[in-house]
Amino acid sequence: MKHSERLFFVIVLLFAAVTVLPAQRWSGRSSDSVFIEKVLSDSRRDRPSNLPLYFVRKFIGRPYVAHTLETGDDRTLVVNTRQLDCTTLVENVAALTICARKGCYNFAAFLAALESLRYRGGRMQGYTSRLHYFTDWIVDNSRRNLVAERQQPQTVFSAVQKVRVNYMSTHPQAYKALKANPSFVKDIAASERRITGMTFRYIPKSAVGNSSELRKAVKDGDIIAITCNKPGLDIAHLGFAVWRKDGLHLLNASMLHHKVVDEPMTLRKYLSKHPSHTGIRIISIR
Repeated sequence: MKHSERLFFVIVLLFAAVTVLPAQRWSGRSSDSVFIEKVLSDSRRDRPSNLPLYFVRKFIGRPYVAHTLETGDDRTLVVNTRQLDCTTLVENVAALTICARKGCYNFAAFLAALESLRYRGGRMQGYTSRLHYFTDWIVDNSRRNLVAERQQPQTVFSAVQKVRVNYMSTHPQAYKALKANPSFVKDIAASERRITGMTFRYIPKSAVGNSSELRKAVKDGDIIAITCNKPGLDIAHLGFAVWRKDGLHLLNASMLHHKVVDEPMTLRKYLSKHPSHTGIRIISIR
């Protein structure tokens, strides 16, 4: 990150820290703010060498619950640290990591970071401003130097994904907000067109093993985005990279285990059980 960009983001977080957001700007429980303040304070004391893994492990055992963001039209920032799906786990951990790296250890700074990650251009402007597709999330947050996608070396990232997304606009009845607000579909379709046709290098699942090359390419605490060949979708699941002696594992909010878990089976075995999974994209938090 350039010095000017880093300084700007620090100023934004510091501003948030001294100007507490109005209550109507976020929704959740007091226990959410207490938890966030505690883990940030603990990180300041503990000074972990790997912040993403440090923070994601604070969520282990918490229940998996799908669609926790589908509570309205995104006029308030949803904070839910009690129930998580794969996306909200990644967003919570990324926001915590960004705060700790900038030296901002309070809930207001966390809210600013979470909003910046979740919405296009970092601004919450309704349901259609949310980065619903993870490719869109990666692209938008990469532009603002909050994350970086790794696509080298080509010997490991040997496959290419050409993004083709349209699932939300062609299945509006599957989404509470789109079902209630058909006018949103036009904007969702426009966001789908923006990323359709983009190409990204990824690691095919046949190459997800325990090689020295893979260990160099994927680091502990990286975000793993599992690519898929399901029509209209780009990413099937998310989690964090954890290396063990037997290979790469996924720390994730698991539908299978009904909670946040450090998956006992290797990622190679996990991918082999899902025919629609094609490989992994790798993203680091700045």
